[in-house]
Amino acid sequence: MAAQLAGPAAGSKYSIKQNSEINVTPFVDVMLVLLIIFMVAAPLASVSVKVDLPTAVAPPATTPPKPIYISIQKDGGLFIGDFHTTKDTLADDLKKQIVKRDPTKERIYIRADKQTRYGAFMDVMVKLQDAAFYSVALVGEDNAK
Repeated sequence: MAAQLAGPAAGSKYSIKQNSEINVTPFVDVMLVLLIIFMVAAPLASVSVKVDLPTAVAPPATTPPKPIYISIQKDGGLFIGDFHTTKDTLADDLKKQIVKRDPTKERIYIRADKQTRYGAFMDVMVKLQDAAFYSVALVGEDNAK
């Protein structure tokens, strides 16, 4: 910070007064140097060799399959998506949902109420494994709201 010496003041031989202005000269110098560098480098970035490029054809993007959610209510009620099912018909109803997809590669998302008994949850897991649904993910609620 720059200091400015003023004339003598009462009680001291020299009085120091603070200069609170920002010195922008170094900033302007740096900006001018950068401007010159970019002005010199910009023509070098362009390509002067003519090439007949082929058109890029991207393959059509496939939409991912709709995820399958199994919901377990606290009273033991089972749902596949929005449709009610039972433990006995769970495997058949799931296979109807995925139709042409491979059950061994299909990911099943399980949502369960906080009050759900562990035994009811394990019954669903066993039914899924018996039907060859091995990829299972558990869904929880995000509390970071």
